[in-house]
Amino acid sequence: MFKQFNKTPVHAPAPKVVDLHGTAVIAPEPAEAEESQFVQPDPELLEHLELKSRLHDMLLTRLNLAVIEKVELTELRREAAGLIGEFLAAENRPMRSEDFKRIVDELLNEVLGLGPLEPLLADPTINDILVNGHETVYVERSGVLELSRARFRDEKHLLRIIEKIVNRVGRRIDESNPWVDARLEDGSRVNAIIRPCAIDGPSMSIRKFSRSPLTMKRLVETGSLSPQAAQLLQGLVKARMNILISGGTGSGKTTMLNAMSASISPLERIVTIEDAAELQLQQPHVVRLETRPANPQGNGAVAQRDLVRNALRMRPDRIIVGEVRGSETFDMLQAMNTGHDGSMTTVHANSARDALGRLEQMVSMMGADMPLSAIRAQIASGIHFVIQVARLSDGRRHVLSVSELTGMEGEVITMQDIFVFRRTGVADDGRILGNFVPTGLRPRCAEELALAGVTLGTLSRDPEKV
Repeated sequence: MFKQFNKTPVHAPAPKVVDLHGTAVIAPEPAEAEESQFVQPDPELLEHLELKSRLHDMLLTRLNLAVIEKVELTELRREAAGLIGEFLAAENRPMRSEDFKRIVDELLNEVLGLGPLEPLLADPTINDILVNGHETVYVERSGVLELSRARFRDEKHLLRIIEKIVNRVGRRIDESNPWVDARLEDGSRVNAIIRPCAIDGPSMSIRKFSRSPLTMKRLVETGSLSPQAAQLLQGLVKARMNILISGGTGSGKTTMLNAMSASISPLERIVTIEDAAELQLQQPHVVRLETRPANPQGNGAVAQRDLVRNALRMRPDRIIVGEVRGSETFDMLQAMNTGHDGSMTTVHANSARDALGRLEQMVSMMGADMPLSAIRAQIASGIHFVIQVARLSDGRRHVLSVSELTGMEGEVITMQDIFVFRRTGVADDGRILGNFVPTGLRPRCAEELALAGVTLGTLSRDPEKV
C-alpha cells in the first residue's frame, strides 16, 4: 500500500508561510485544511513506476555492467533504446516518441546516475534537495521550499541510490552505522540517515554547490554585503588575518569561505581539512584532506583533530578547516597562534558573541583541565575577525556583521563591530529591507592592513549613530 500524498497539487503554486525558524514552507489552503489532507496517488504514475522498474531489471540483466562506464553515452543510449523497444513490442505496449525518449532518459539515469534525483541535480535553480522517505522530495529555490514531482519506486529503490552515493566515496551506511556524510562528484554535500534512526524510512539531504563558485563581486551584486565591506574582507584575507565565519545551518558559511578564499595569493600553499570535502578553492597549490569513519571492525577512524595535527607538518602557509565541531578547535587555535596566519574556519552559532562561546565549549571538550581564562586568551589572540552570516526569513542569505576581536578586558573577550546589517522593515512581498552599513569604527588592525598594501578608504559612519 502506497503512502498517500499531500492534497496540495504539485502543478499549482501552494501558499507559503514562514515557520518559527524563518524558513518558508508549503502549507495547504485554509479551505482545504478542514477537509481530508490526503488523496490517492495518481494511478498513471504508479503504472509508470512499475513499468520503469521492470525495464530497469531487464537492462541490468542484458547490459554488460562491467564495461558500461567505458562505453560512449550515445552508443549506450542507442543500445538501451533498442532493448527497451524490443521489450515494449513484446508486451504490445505502444508509446509516443516523447514518452519513449523520457523513459529512456530516466532508465539511463537509474543505471548510470542517481535516478529521480538527476533532473533535480541538473536544475541550476535548485539549491537543496530534501528527501523525506521514498515518496516525498522537497527542493529549495531561492530559500523557499517546495514539493517536487520526483519520487522513488519504494524504500529499497531509495536505499540503493543512497548506497551508490556512499560507496563512491568509500563510506558505508547500514544498521550499525545508520547515518553518513558524503559528497557527490561535483562537491555537493550529502547527508543520509536510515532505519532504525529514521523512523519513517530513509531520509537524505543534498546541499548543491554551483559549478561556478560565487565570487565576492557576485555577493555584492545580490546584496549580501556592501562594496565597502567586500573591500574590507578581501583586504583581511590579503593581510593574513585569522577569520572565523559563523552562522546557522544553510546560512552560507561555506559559500562565504569560498568567496573570501579567492583573495589568497596563488603563491601560497593551502591545506584544507573537512569532514566531507566541499570547498572549491581556485588556487593551484591546494592539498585537500578529509576525515574517515571507522571500518566495520571499529578501527581506522581519522578525525579532524588528527588531520589538523598532521597539517602542521605539511609546511602550510594557511590552514582552512571546513567547520570546527569538537576538540580539533584547540589544535586550530594553536595553529593560528603559532605562525599560520591567514587561517580560516567556520562554526555554527547564532551571533558573533555566541561563536566565541561555542569555541570555548569545544576546546573544553578536549578533556584537559584548562582554565577558562587561558582558553579565552587563546581565542582572543588567535582569531582576528568574526563574520556572522544568516538566512533571512525571505530566504535570502546575508552577512549580518563583521566584528573585530580587540583583546581582553579582565576575563572577557572584547569585540567591536565594523559593519552591521540594519533592518528597516518588510516589503509587501515579504522581502526583508535593510542596509549593510559601517559603524564608523576603524579596525585596530588598520596599520597592519596598510603594511600589507590594503587601502580601506573612508568608512562612513552609520547614520543611526551620528
